[in-house]
Formats: sequence, C-alpha cells, structure tokens
Amino acid sequence: MEYNSATHLEALAKVCKDVGGFISDQAQKVSADQIEIKALNSLVSYVDQEAEKQLVAALASICPEAGFLTEEETTTQETKDWMWIIDPLDGTTNFLFNIPVYAVSVALYHKEEPVLACVYEIGRSELFTARKGGGAYCNGQKISVSKQSELAKSLLATGFPYYDFERLEEFNQLLAYFYTHSRGVRRLGSAAVDLAYVAAGRFNGFFEYGLHAWDVAAGILLVQEAGGTISDFKGGNQALKGKEIVASSRALYSDFQALVAQYMLP
Repeated sequence: MEYNSATHLEALAKVCKDVGGFISDQAQKVSADQIEIKALNSLVSYVDQEAEKQLVAALASICPEAGFLTEEETTTQETKDWMWIIDPLDGTTNFLFNIPVYAVSVALYHKEEPVLACVYEIGRSELFTARKGGGAYCNGQKISVSKQSELAKSLLATGFPYYDFERLEEFNQLLAYFYTHSRGVRRLGSAAVDLAYVAAGRFNGFFEYGLHAWDVAAGILLVQEAGGTISDFKGGNQALKGKEIVASSRALYSDFQALVAQYMLP
C-alpha cells in the first residue's frame, strides 16, 4: 500500500477523537442490565462493542490491506503484515463506575513493529500520538520521558491483578518495596493511559502483568518515541505478546527493571 506516516497518523487521530466523542456521550447512560461479564472482573457493554465497530469501519478505509486484532472481536481477527491493534475502551470498569480515566487506544503495526500509535484519554481530552521515527506528542506538543534517574525521587504506576493471582504474593512484596523506596505508586486502571503518562514524563516508571496486546500496543510506541525504554520483566522484547511490561526513562530503566525481575520472576 502507499503508506505516508504523517497522513495516516492524522487520519488515525481523527478517528480516535470521533470515537472518543461517542464514548463520552454514552457516559452514565449504561444500565446494569447492559453490562456483560466476559471473565472474572472483566466487564463489557454495548459502548465497547459499538466503539470498536466504528473504529474498525473507519480504519479499514484508511488502510484496507491491514488485518485486525481487537479486544471485543467484533470483526474477523486476521494476521497480516499490516495490523491494527485496537482497544476501543481501555478502562471499561472506570467508565462504568464513572471514574474519568479511560481511553481509546489504537496502534498500526507492520511486520510486528509499531509504526503509528494513538491514545485518546477522553476525560481530559488529551490526544497522545506517535509515529515511528517522528517523536511523540500530546495535543500537538512534543513530549518526552522524565530524566529522573533516582528511584527514590520517582513516581511509579502499575495495574493491580484482577484475574491472574498466581504471583500475587510476589507482586505485593514488590509494591511494599516501592512504597518505601519511591515517591509512591499509582493505579489508574488503564494501561494505555499509564504508558502515555510515562511518555509524557508524568510517571517515571510503569510495570504490570496479566496484560493483552491491545492494552499496550499503542503505549509501547509512545514511550519509545518519547525516548523511553520498553521490555518484558526479563528485559526482553516480549512486552507486546508476553502479557507483562516494564516501561520507564532510559535513566531509570536498569535499576527499575532489575527490581521488577528480582521480585516477579522465579
């Protein structure tokens, strides 16, 4: 296909904002009988599903050759060289409980490498975008990760386990270490927003396990293009598919990743 990163990113950003507008309009309109339980503590409503359908329809016209990997599986899941990876509403539980931290998260991958990313944080109307080799931006302003290199002066983020509790004891021990050796730990309830905030230098580091590709696909490129480092807990390159992620500035990464590995790996 004829790919132009700037043009395609502009089109992607518009689609994400449009769908974000739909989601915002539906806030506090979802009744209890319209909420489904997909799995333990995993909720979904017609808003997630309709948002995904809108994204798929619009993105298929932007990049007809691309396949789709989507959370709600409202379209055929087909692996191709070009892939849209979509979380139509990251932070569904926040949305349903009227906690204003949730986002549309979409990335375009080419041969398993991220080339475009958009996280639209609806509550604050913040549009985080990135294209490979072109930097990362929030509402058109260039962003970069924090330069903080000391854990003791760092604000960290994570996501609490909600279905995979096999490493809960190790996770709690790691949290206890961070409670006493950092500025604090935050849990917003949206991995996409957490990663966007690392890219913007608001969080110094983020780690989580039990994730899916659509949770992190866009955030990975945002952090990388903002000058940060992404890996799995081992320090490898399986953050997209390995269901675990470490993200931080390069200045903090070595110490941060080593601590996560020390507590969370066998």
